[in-house]
Amino acid sequence: MNGTDIARRGILLVLSSPSGAGKTTITRELVARDPNLRISVSVTTRPKRAGEVDGQHYHFITRARFDDMVAKGELLEHAIVFGNCYGTPRAPVEAVLSAGGDIVSDIDWQGTQQLKASVRGDLVSVFVLPPSMAALEERLRTRAQDSPDVVRARMAKSTDEMSHWPEYDYVVVNQNDDLEASVRRVQAILAAERVRRDRQTGLADFVNRLRSGG
Repeated sequence: MNGTDIARRGILLVLSSPSGAGKTTITRELVARDPNLRISVSVTTRPKRAGEVDGQHYHFITRARFDDMVAKGELLEHAIVFGNCYGTPRAPVEAVLSAGGDIVSDIDWQGTQQLKASVRGDLVSVFVLPPSMAALEERLRTRAQDSPDVVRARMAKSTDEMSHWPEYDYVVVNQNDDLEASVRRVQAILAAERVRRDRQTGLADFVNRLRSGG
């Protein structure tokens, strides 16, 4: 550590959006560009999709194991979405934050509400909106991950999901042809939050050294 490094508490950056609005793509871009940012790997009871890797995209677990984690308080948040269970493991997130690292997670509004109750001081929340409902539906259809029935269900649910935008610290509109702009906006949010006074746990010691001529 050099003389200008100041110890700080890490950030839990959460991105939420309706399915297909781009939160997962933005999250992956952020992690690829920032060595101090790690992605939170959630647990889920849903089946793996083509190309997904256990432990990298999700920890794929049974419903019995999921219920056990909930009962033991091992999840910071959890929710049931379209019949499948999702949750954020507590231990790895707390370890990274305590060491001054940052975590990014893409979860829904229900999970974000739970995180506000459990880790509010560490939480920075961003809601990602699509540019239009037509664009949202097109993204869902072209990614070819869901059946037509599931796409219709996701579209029906999206209006309710978007109603929760006022609960978030920041809102970003993810334009169809400008993913780069959306990523840069979230990077700016992260940069500002990293230097918040109350997040810099070593600031008092640093200022005291300055005042004493150090």
